[in-house]
Amino acid sequence: MRFLCRDCLTDAEAASLRRCPSCGGPRLISHAERDQLAIAHIDCDAFYATIEKRDDPGLRNKPVIVGGGKRGVVSTCCYIARTFGVRSAMPMFKALAACPDAIVIKPNMEKYVAVGREVRRLMLELTPMVQPLSIDEAFLDLEGTQELHKAPPARVLAAFARRVEKELAITISVGLSHNKFLAKIASDLDKPRGFSIIGRAETLDFLGPKPVTILPGVGAAAAKRLERAGVRKIADLRERDTATLLRDVGNDGLRLRALAMGIDERVVSPERDTKTISAETTFNEDISDLATLSPILMRLSEKVASRLRKQEFAARSVTLKLKTAQFDLRTRTRGGLPPTQLSMRIYEAARDLLAREIDGEKFRLIGVGASDLAPAADADKGDLVDTQVGREIARETAIDKLREKFGSAAIQRGAVFDARKR
Repeated sequence: MRFLCRDCLTDAEAASLRRCPSCGGPRLISHAERDQLAIAHIDCDAFYATIEKRDDPGLRNKPVIVGGGKRGVVSTCCYIARTFGVRSAMPMFKALAACPDAIVIKPNMEKYVAVGREVRRLMLELTPMVQPLSIDEAFLDLEGTQELHKAPPARVLAAFARRVEKELAITISVGLSHNKFLAKIASDLDKPRGFSIIGRAETLDFLGPKPVTILPGVGAAAAKRLERAGVRKIADLRERDTATLLRDVGNDGLRLRALAMGIDERVVSPERDTKTISAETTFNEDISDLATLSPILMRLSEKVASRLRKQEFAARSVTLKLKTAQFDLRTRTRGGLPPTQLSMRIYEAARDLLAREIDGEKFRLIGVGASDLAPAADADKGDLVDTQVGREIARETAIDKLREKFGSAAIQRGAVFDARKR
């Protein structure tokens, strides 16, 4: 059996080895299929919180939560905070109740995006086959790169993890396997600074006792449906014949059973289509009336329209997102729209959806999203009936130029001023 030291990259062979013979480090990689696997999932550890600790060493041994105030949610938290039960997407008031001594930091997305781009740049030096999943994680396919790097993928990835720590002062966890599904699972097995491998020979034994909730697409509702059908563990899926599976689970049953068998034929694709462009905000106090919500929705619609123009898309569907004071989520969508990049047209569609939801319920969050995206060239063509589109385009183009020159607050619609107070 060969052992690869993740600290000094010594590659040694021994019957049994607990520490690296060169540096004495305990972080050794040993696996029978280590040099035959090429699909990796890389995930930055507690990304936002790790960057904040990097930039302020005084936070190093303290619980840190990155999130949006008492009314918001946890974007991420460090591993110290996690020992208190704090988790991503947890309401902030629950997080602070669990860890009252936590340091809460407002997200600085500009800084996080810059670091994420640096990580991505280093990934692309390993292989062009990089498929981003978010700002801080991606799949990589290193098949065929051994001749280029003069090393198998496992060693290349171990060297990459060291380089990220040295150059960017953050840490990553690596999962290596024979497909994307298992690589992603592997990257979660030993965080932080993890490196885990799931080989072909062990796939079925590894997956069998795991809960079905580790399967992509199986959330709380799907898990309950599966449990009613007697399916709790992945091994249970394998025992169902096709007819029973389709009856109990539906059309998604065959996909889930394939994953339960460790089969995932998805390839790592460098191209990742943008599907939705959105913006949302959480209020300091719950709001129930249309008059107060409308200007906030206008401001969000302007953000979405600006992002559409910058990314050269047009929207054919608009989605309204609302979260009640009890954290119940409502989403309403209007589709079939002429492709648009104009904030007023996005706002008008969203406001119509919002008006139907005003029933006395109080809301803590509102958001608007643009989807069913089309190329910018298709946007806002107008016709004999729609004669105002040219003026609207000219108006929003002028607003964009003013904001680019003088800042986002340089010019505002009258209705938005009230929203800025929230």
